[in-house]
Amino acid sequence: MNGHLMTLDGKEIEPTGKTVEDLLASSEPFWLDLRLKGEDSPEFALLRDSFHFHPLALEDAAQFGQRAKLDSYDDFAFLVVFGPGHGDHLVEMHCFSAQNFLVTVHRRGCPATEEVRHRLQAITAPLTSPVMVLYRVVDMLVDDYFPVLAKLDDEIDDLEDEILQAPTDEQLGRLFDMKRSLIVLRKVVTPERDLFATLVSSSDVIPGMTPEYERYFRDVYDHLIRVSDLVDSYRDLLSGALDTHLSTVSNRLNVVMKQLTIIATVFLPLSFLTGFFGQNYAWMISKITSAPAFWGVGVGSQIVVAVGLLIMFRRRGWLSSDGTVPAAVPAKRTRPMISHMRWLALHPIKSLSTGGQGPVAATGAAGADS
Repeated sequence: MNGHLMTLDGKEIEPTGKTVEDLLASSEPFWLDLRLKGEDSPEFALLRDSFHFHPLALEDAAQFGQRAKLDSYDDFAFLVVFGPGHGDHLVEMHCFSAQNFLVTVHRRGCPATEEVRHRLQAITAPLTSPVMVLYRVVDMLVDDYFPVLAKLDDEIDDLEDEILQAPTDEQLGRLFDMKRSLIVLRKVVTPERDLFATLVSSSDVIPGMTPEYERYFRDVYDHLIRVSDLVDSYRDLLSGALDTHLSTVSNRLNVVMKQLTIIATVFLPLSFLTGFFGQNYAWMISKITSAPAFWGVGVGSQIVVAVGLLIMFRRRGWLSSDGTVPAAVPAKRTRPMISHMRWLALHPIKSLSTGGQGPVAATGAAGADS
């Protein structure tokens, strides 16, 4: 059996059908964490034969790739929640929460369940309800979003600096990859936020939920709101970085076209002069025969025209860097200690004790929060 069975006092038991049935008969609270491989696996047979869950709930538990949701049955509730896993993938967690047990089902390795299991083994006072185990699991899943978003925030800052220095196609690919990752996160976080909004407004949806336990799930809901706001903010940052990349490339193209236009303009009168003096008229052939005439009229006139054009271009500012986009030096930004608190640095809060000096109050707020 690919899973872990624990009582709420931290004792780990071999997860077998007989063990589960004995615990269900004795009404002793427990937590069963299973890594499901398919409907023909012994883990799924344990859910079907020992727990006797509703067929619709079993069907949902075996089908991964669902939307975050909360379904209430007669004696248990079925939840689908998400969180970051090992690497870059998301963990989809299916939870069966009842009065005396909690069953969590997932397909891939889940850092949140591993951490909760280690904490249960280390606690001295046993938990009183499986609902608190559910809270610990979903709280760990939600809190794992913040390090991922903080890392993404640093990547966006570095990418913006690189774009200002020299925009490349590789940066454009990274921009689209990060936007795609944020779209996936938004598709997961938004339904999960709505799920917990329903949960905290209807405390009788999950068996064993009490007003005290509801306070803990309200904290998870608050964290999901913050995660959702951060995802939307980073999407706006990436859209701005994409616009900056396209504008920088367009401006640099305009600079190149301006330089080529200047070169073509300089050679335009030279081509006219060489074409004019290259005409085979008898008067020109008879008059322009000496070396001074060649250097003075033939070559000198071209030099004078080229120099005159360059002087005119310089006086008009066409040869300067005005209006161009040279390689920029990254600005020295004030990076808050906690990346998702950047809003406080950009929007200072006026303090009454400092006479309305916003930056001082913002620094104090950021320092207190960090």
